[in-house]
Amino acid sequence: MRYFIELSYFGKNYHGWQIQPDANSIQEELNKAISIVLQEEISVVGAGRTDTGVHALQMFAHFDSQTILDENIVFKLNSVLPADIVVLDVQITSEEKHARFDALSRSYEYKIWLGRNPFLLETTWQLSHQQLDIKAMNEAAKILLEFENFQAFSKVKTDVKTFNCKVTNAVWIENENQLTFHISANRFLRNMVRAIVGTLVDVGKHKITKEDFRNIILSKNRANAGLSVPAKGLFLTEITY
Repeated sequence: MRYFIELSYFGKNYHGWQIQPDANSIQEELNKAISIVLQEEISVVGAGRTDTGVHALQMFAHFDSQTILDENIVFKLNSVLPADIVVLDVQITSEEKHARFDALSRSYEYKIWLGRNPFLLETTWQLSHQQLDIKAMNEAAKILLEFENFQAFSKVKTDVKTFNCKVTNAVWIENENQLTFHISANRFLRNMVRAIVGTLVDVGKHKITKEDFRNIILSKNRANAGLSVPAKGLFLTEITY
């Protein structure tokens, strides 16, 4: 039987989603917890791979088991998991459903705090006394919807067959001191959102123009784009199927 699991996590203490040697990961903790509760070796398949320090309001994964799960499975898993990983739901699904390949879109938010706030140090990138041109940043963000190849915003050493992504939404929302970038696409490249945000902030600081932003995308060269902003401000917010 195949089960779909929905979870949230605070990414500060983890080296991303994916299992890796000598580093703690979300996937490893989830495998461990489910294996303990079900008393069998379980390996989950995630809907994507968040990087080190990135948070998730909504992540999905699937796993296979011959065990019929009882109604207390969510409580049991959360009793075993670390406090910064929370299972929201577990449902039986069809044997063919795949957490990663069946996902239609993914959405992220990146949070910037304009000023200083000691209570948001772990969940925002704080820019002290920075004047950002939000209108210019939004005009540049619209350009993302015109393109499919985003190699300019991808990690250089990455094993992908294509750099093509279909971005369906990209907008900055300002709410008093908090500035949030919302972006949705069918898929994302490694480091893509953080590199886009860093480059759009350069537009907001008038270091580059809207046309410079367009030319950076056309160049397909990561060296031309802006810095990769800190992971702590990035949240995976929604996955749709």
